[in-house]
Amino acid sequence: MARTVIVGDVHGCRDELAELLSRVGFSRGDRLIMVGDLVVRGPDPAGVIDLLAGLRAECVRGNHEDRLLRFKSGASITVASATRATAKLLKKRHWDFMEALPLWVDVPEHGVRIVHAAVTPGVPMERQDPRVLMYVRTIAASGEASEAREQKGLVLWGHFYEGPPHIVFGHNAALEPQIHAGATGIDTGCVYGGRLTAMVLRSGEAVPPVAERRDVLVSVPARRSYAAR
Repeated sequence: MARTVIVGDVHGCRDELAELLSRVGFSRGDRLIMVGDLVVRGPDPAGVIDLLAGLRAECVRGNHEDRLLRFKSGASITVASATRATAKLLKKRHWDFMEALPLWVDVPEHGVRIVHAAVTPGVPMERQDPRVLMYVRTIAASGEASEAREQKGLVLWGHFYEGPPHIVFGHNAALEPQIHAGATGIDTGCVYGGRLTAMVLRSGEAVPPVAERRDVLVSVPARRSYAAR
């Protein structure tokens, strides 16, 4: 039966993406959804988009797609050299693909919502700040969302989110998946030499509870480190 395969931040690592899809036995009947940050830092951003387009994958917009699109539009923003390098490699079809990316994808069959970075707990989806969806990692004691990593005074946003729906996200690269009762982070730092991780759900399957969550996670190691963490 058809499955849903949700893949973490790829960052241009096409070979690892192809290996992961082979590892899970991905077939044309399965549904492939990406959590964003398809490009930048890794070796083959154009190849990643071409592979995903050929598989008719669904993807949400990550902060790197957002920066690229704003940079291309002429917005007054500062971008890193890796972003500029990626922009030179992309053709019109790649820009069109990124331009069409939504901020979230709902998968009611599994009780899942996919965003790139975070949601503000208690705020209806239609009122979520797009910046939060693409950039936020933590929440301060004051309740204010932050783009900084977890540290004193800043707690991972997933600690405060209860759902439903269950949120699957990326953005906050770590050595291990970020597992909360109502949310799962699957950016395991492939581009930094970590792993590329997918959540694989059978038809109609809900996300398992915390103690069993790893049963639906599959990963492959990066072939090398492509960027400094």
